[in-house]
Amino acid sequence: MKVIGNPATINVLQQPTSYAWVEQAITNLDTILLDHAHCELKAASSAIHLMFRYPSKTKMVQELTKIAKEELEHFDQVNNWLEKRNIPMAPLNAPPYGAALKAQIRHQEPLRFLDSLLVSGLIEARSHERLGLLSTYCLEVDLAAFYSSLMSSEARHYGVYWRLADTYFARDIFMSRLQELALLESELLTNLYPQPRVHS
Repeated sequence: MKVIGNPATINVLQQPTSYAWVEQAITNLDTILLDHAHCELKAASSAIHLMFRYPSKTKMVQELTKIAKEELEHFDQVNNWLEKRNIPMAPLNAPPYGAALKAQIRHQEPLRFLDSLLVSGLIEARSHERLGLLSTYCLEVDLAAFYSSLMSSEARHYGVYWRLADTYFARDIFMSRLQELALLESELLTNLYPQPRVHS
């Protein structure tokens, strides 16, 4: 599988994004922007869902409140780009990536809590990597700069999820499960989804 250089290399990701994804994304930027808006909403929703489910986890609630706010700010920023390009906000078919990852979340507590943190962190890590690719290879200078401006936030987000997992669980348990899920995450992206998506 052909891969390309990316300044946003994430050590936990088992495989880098393929060149095929970059080609697909760059030639379908309007659809990628629309999907990006959906991704920001989903990220905010995931953070809020965890706060509702585990309200007594004070440290987690404090950290995820910040993330939810920032994801909604990003949603607003992406919406501004959609308006600039006359792209109406509309539903999109979701690739199997997110659902397949979330299907790995175990049902019994506290394993469910651990897996929820790790899955959210992996999605954020992949988002960071792909925004880095868009910022590097997008030929529209202003849009490339926009993607670059989001990268530090995405890096901070996946770092928060890792730290929370490390806070609430023993390091060996946290790391072992992270490696299992990271391998699956990369396998899910082996075959490019036929429609352009941030996580296709």
